[in-house]
Amino acid sequence: ETIPVLEKAGGMLWYACPYEGFEANEHVVYMHACPNQHLVPLMAHVVPRFGANGYLLGSNYIWGWEMNRVARDLIADAGGKVLGERYLRIGETDVSRLIAEIRATRPNFVLNNLIGTSSYAFLAAYRDLGVEDPAFSPEVCPIISCNLTEGELPAIGETGKGHLSVGPYFAPRPAAFASSFEASAYASVQVMADVLSRDPDAGPAEFSKAFAERRFSTRLGPIAIDAHSQHATMPVIIGRIADGFFEVVSRQHEVAPDPYLSRYDPATTFGRPRLRVVS
Repeated sequence: ETIPVLEKAGGMLWYACPYEGFEANEHVVYMHACPNQHLVPLMAHVVPRFGANGYLLGSNYIWGWEMNRVARDLIADAGGKVLGERYLRIGETDVSRLIAEIRATRPNFVLNNLIGTSSYAFLAAYRDLGVEDPAFSPEVCPIISCNLTEGELPAIGETGKGHLSVGPYFAPRPAAFASSFEASAYASVQVMADVLSRDPDAGPAEFSKAFAERRFSTRLGPIAIDAHSQHATMPVIIGRIADGFFEVVSRQHEVAPDPYLSRYDPATTFGRPRLRVVS
């Protein structure tokens, strides 16, 4: 556990990766997206275009568990069904069972929370499935991700083309940063340097005060950091994999963090449920 060590030592972690939400600590500054800045807007984009029935995948650790937990609730709120939920140990590349179940259940989309070689193997096998059956092409049943970045595209190659990911940054061509992880890390240094230039001895309390009073100019754009949760506002960008880069299909600016989804409203996200007339 990292946080107890930070609390004991009085340190601060500037966390520059997407994460599962439902956490806040004065010793952590959350400089990447939480669920209302990745999974919720991604689902809001996908459901009206493709449908609400999903198949959920994850590597067998907290990212997969928690992301799929939130996704189950979102799918229910959208009026859909979870048609399958499977986990692979980290590094596992035998995805044949996953492909067979997806072929049988025929979801509207696949939420991919696999990481590394497991994700790459699945994308390759799913591409082959789409060649066999156009119902599994990205135009009909896309794979959607919250942690897939440009840095992985060389390993994925053509197999990822047409599928969707979400993040606060996708690299223009040419780009200063290879991924949102790098851009968020750079933004972390910019904010930290800004505060320390005014108060070289700043600790957690001084940083929190600075967050309450100021906005910051970063490579992610202008951001604020909520002084209570220490989560940053983020752009929300949905990208479609093209030829070695992400083509932007949707962009929101400065989405405020909501790490506990306390302000989440299903009707706002998915529209009000349709009523059926019964007799």
